[in-house]
Amino acid sequence: HEREHDREISELITKHEEEMEKLRAELNKEQQWLLDELEQQMAATHKAEIEKAQLQSQTVHSLELEALRLSLNNMHTSQLELTQLNLRKEKETALVELREMLNDKHAQEVAILQSRHQLEWEKIKEQCLKEKEDL
Repeated sequence: HEREHDREISELITKHEEEMEKLRAELNKEQQWLLDELEQQMAATHKAEIEKAQLQSQTVHSLELEALRLSLNNMHTSQLELTQLNLRKEKETALVELREMLNDKHAQEVAILQSRHQLEWEKIKEQCLKEKEDL
């Protein structure tokens, strides 16, 4: 009876050890599955964070480009305004010079005409005196 009891205890111990081994195997399998799941979640989270960082970087880059474009546009506008102002000044200066030149030319022509008129007047006067003397 005692041997039977020892054999039953031995069987129970063996059965218990087998069940423990089976439970350890299931536990290891479940741990591995959980580790794989956690690794996948971490990879997905990492990928999402990288994509978010890239999107933020692209947004910042786009904003920087837009700021540079606006700055360049402002500089170009300022340059155009300055060029227009310089051209306007040059045009005004050229017009003043042209007006002075035309006024000088007009004064010369008037002087020449007055001189011719004076000569012709004196000629006519002499002719008139000569005709008077002849008469």
